Amino acid sequence: MMNRRQFLRTAAAWATVSVVPASVFGNRAPSNRINVAIIGCGNQSAVDTKAFLVEPDTQVVAVCDVNRASHGYKTEAQFLGREPLRAMVEQYYARQQPNGAFRGCDAYNDFREVLARSDVDVVAIVVPDHWHAIMAVMAAQAGKDIYCEKPLSLTVADGRAMVEAVRRYGVVLQTGSHHRSFPRTRRVCELVRNGRIGKLKRIVAYVPGWNKQGPVGAWEPDPVPDGFDYDMWLGPAPWVPYHRDRCLYNFRFILDYSGGQVTNFGAHSLDLAQWANGSDRTGPVEVADEGSEWPTDGLFDVASKVHFRVRYADGVELECVQSEEPLACRFEGTEGWIQTGYNGVGFASNIAGLESSAIGPNEIHLGTSTNHFRDFLDCVRTRRDPIAPVEVGHCSATLCHIGNIAMRLKRKLRWDPATERFIGDSEANRMLCRAYRAPWRL
Repeated sequence: MMNRRQFLRTAAAWATVSVVPASVFGNRAPSNRINVAIIGCGNQSAVDTKAFLVEPDTQVVAVCDVNRASHGYKTEAQFLGREPLRAMVEQYYARQQPNGAFRGCDAYNDFREVLARSDVDVVAIVVPDHWHAIMAVMAAQAGKDIYCEKPLSLTVADGRAMVEAVRRYGVVLQTGSHHRSFPRTRRVCELVRNGRIGKLKRIVAYVPGWNKQGPVGAWEPDPVPDGFDYDMWLGPAPWVPYHRDRCLYNFRFILDYSGGQVTNFGAHSLDLAQWANGSDRTGPVEVADEGSEWPTDGLFDVASKVHFRVRYADGVELECVQSEEPLACRFEGTEGWIQTGYNGVGFASNIAGLESSAIGPNEIHLGTSTNHFRDFLDCVRTRRDPIAPVEVGHCSATLCHIGNIAMRLKRKLRWDPATERFIGDSEANRMLCRAYRAPWRL
């Protein structure tokens, strides 16, 4: 297995840092296709992989996961693994062959082997949050364009490292905040930005309630499943005994790997809130706990009740609360209110005719994407920024992180979005980064 230093020496031998991928200059097939590698082969990866498969100018050439196959964990189709995902890819391409057969997708346990391939143009990072920064930074160093699932990062420091790597090495990164590519959802943000509800005063961003329950109280380790590289799954996170509820979907409810529903769904709703407020490349100046609740024992340790409030420099207040309704955001202005749900549905307003009101050519327009993956692939070719570029993904994730920090500390904090530091609070500032388990580092 290559270590990071060996990988970088290998990559340096062939990688050319350029605004245009090296593959454009001769490694791409005559069809001028974009070769895609999928890193992470869980249930979200199945969705993302299908989105790449149907694009006519792409070829999924590799999949990678520390889990060979999720036999015995619910159903294989739900939680996959590298071999089931490879089979899904090859079955898709086989249907397009005259003989009904296809063998052209490789499967890997170690993502560094994927990054060392000169024929890979794009990597999709669809892994637990604690791996995002290392994989994205190394992918950027290798000259790969990146589709990174939300939330962009595990910590504010990780997110900043990702921004700097993407810009330093001239690669494209699309954050998987796909609600930006739903026209109806985007239209709500445009209506707010263009003053259709008057001056914006207050935003409510919703996240689902506590929807998972792991072992409560003392719990016993499980045997590591055959074909599951648990040490590699942990990667930079602290070593702890394996338990089946620690991995796969439920990693979202353990702070070593994620941030609960705040980073899970807040990466969508808080992103839309900042977009509509025109603050998606900056952040608030104050964040405060408003009565959050946290478990006192058991495996899952993220907030069991989410409630925090932030204030922006212009006086707009944003409140993040739980709701069992499929709501994303509600915007309240001096002349009325408007709200939207997830996936472009759930529009409502107390202003008659607002949804159909025209937005003029000289007003603010927030993009034209109707397909998040197609938008990314088009940007791979044009080298322009996608609809959810790395800076936006970082600022949205940062809002999630500082909200979690305020709730954990149970107090109001002052935040400087320019320096990305809390003002006068060393304890809070220590929570902006995490120590990595050796040998992993950025």
